[in-house]
Amino acid sequence: MKIVVVSACSTGVASTYMAAEALELAGKARGHSVLAETQGTIGIENEISRADAQAADIIIFARDIRIQNEERFDGKKILEVGVAEAIRKADEVIRRAEEMANQK
Repeated sequence: MKIVVVSACSTGVASTYMAAEALELAGKARGHSVLAETQGTIGIENEISRADAQAADIIIFARDIRIQNEERFDGKKILEVGVAEAIRKADEVIRRAEEMANQK
């Protein structure tokens, strides 16, 4: 499965990166392809293209603030969680994403 993660918090420092990394590691451990973008006060890093967003089976927004350029993900299944949940319960979030992706 192809998973795209966008992590964003108000400070855009440690928590943003920790959430993205936790979800990326948990997804890869379950055999998925994972692309992760981070957003915060320093801007967007590893920006996901519209093509990559549209090719994904599921999008995970791990956020405490609004996602920039959210229109890239129009029409996709999106699982929204808080940054803290993504860090503490990454495996559970990935399982929920799998279930959501497999729903019709």
